[in-house]
Amino acid sequence: MSSTGAIEIKTPGNPEGLQDIPFKLPRVMPKSRLRALEIYAALEARYPDAHCELNYSNPHELLVATILSAQATDEGVNKATPALFKAFPKPKDYAQVTPTTIEPFIRTIGLFRNKAKSVHAAMTAVANEFGGEIPRTMDELLSLRGVARKTANVVLGNAYGINMGVVVDTHVDRIAKRFGLVPKDASVTMVERRLMALFDRDCWCMLSHLLIFHGRRACKARGALCDQDEICLKYCSNAKGTLRQKVHKA
Repeated sequence: MSSTGAIEIKTPGNPEGLQDIPFKLPRVMPKSRLRALEIYAALEARYPDAHCELNYSNPHELLVATILSAQATDEGVNKATPALFKAFPKPKDYAQVTPTTIEPFIRTIGLFRNKAKSVHAAMTAVANEFGGEIPRTMDELLSLRGVARKTANVVLGNAYGINMGVVVDTHVDRIAKRFGLVPKDASVTMVERRLMALFDRDCWCMLSHLLIFHGRRACKARGALCDQDEICLKYCSNAKGTLRQKVHKA
């Protein structure tokens, strides 16, 4: 967005309202979009309280928690962050110590040494280059250590209500493919872009929460309950495959 408040057009070929996205989105058929919106409505009715399951009280805590959540569970991160956030209440507090000072607070989280370095570097940049405020643009967030598109989308969507993309984690990737929203062989990049094209922009942040909630509670990677779940039975290829196996065995 420009300084005048007008939308900066970066990709004229995108649909209206999406031309500030700096890459071209795939074209989707009206029938595919209608099916996607039906899936969204079903998930929204099932999970009206869907939300980010990382605990935080401000944007910099969300950024730190999201960096820590890479290849770790939200539950594990949430156990570690209360003491961490108490010890380092502001970005400048991280900047005034070394990564080794941060390590003991996150030792229970995988890859804690590398994550301590990322948190320290990111918060130092926030304190020194952004006046202690977490940036509100994708490009600025991506300049921070430990921040890729997924983390930036989490922060922009949940802390600021800014939709610049869809968070694609393992749950979103799995369910988007099982539900036929994206091709089975789609890369993470293509999964995100296809979902952005299928769903209304103001739904992008909540879409990821809904898919993650369903992925953790029903459409699991292991021990899936797809053949018992009403939504999966209607939309999920895994449910249909499980039912065929049961019929064959019978």
